[in-house]
Amino acid sequence: MPSSPRFTDETLHAFRDLSTASVADAVEAHGARGFVSGAVRQQTPGTGSLVGPAVTVREVPADAPEPPTHALAAIDESAPGSVVCIDAAGADIAVWGGLMTAGAVARGIAGAVLDAGVRDVTEISRDYPGFPVYARSAVPATTVGRYRTVSLNEPVLVGGVTIRPGDLVVADRDGVVRVPAELVDDVLRTASEIEEREREQTRLILDSGSLRDGLAKYNRI
Repeated sequence: MPSSPRFTDETLHAFRDLSTASVADAVEAHGARGFVSGAVRQQTPGTGSLVGPAVTVREVPADAPEPPTHALAAIDESAPGSVVCIDAAGADIAVWGGLMTAGAVARGIAGAVLDAGVRDVTEISRDYPGFPVYARSAVPATTVGRYRTVSLNEPVLVGGVTIRPGDLVVADRDGVVRVPAELVDDVLRTASEIEEREREQTRLILDSGSLRDGLAKYNRI
């Protein structure tokens, strides 16, 4: 399996301290779209932010039962800290569940982002409370006999955004953002600057008692 870019612990921690809103704005400032459709949202409340390099899987409709070979490989063979991203074109079935979460936790996988559904949410939240899953919905329907995995670590489309293996995935309660691997350092710097300006703008608004004054000085809302 191709290895993902190794981001430093310092970089990963720095992104955990940033909001996805700032990261999304910073990605756009560097000429790309980062934000994943809001239809892909946190299904496991209280799990905190998610930051890690993407491991990608693609699933397509199937006519006969077939094991999710590539998804299982993504869990068992990926480096700890990876984020498994599954493209199933928004299918209304669960491409992730309790057993896959158990395997992911055992391997130190950081979380999952799914352009489809997840099931066993009660089990996941109860037994693996720190494991974040972002998906379009919670739905009990299985993939078996409906979908099959066709690729591993090739570019996928998740919520309208192309995610490549090794891109950085950042997610929180606002949603999911993809940071192109080659822009990680630039986006981190820009997002940090955005948050510092917003802190200054907030102080000005509170001190002046005027939202318009704060907006006029910083030209940001």
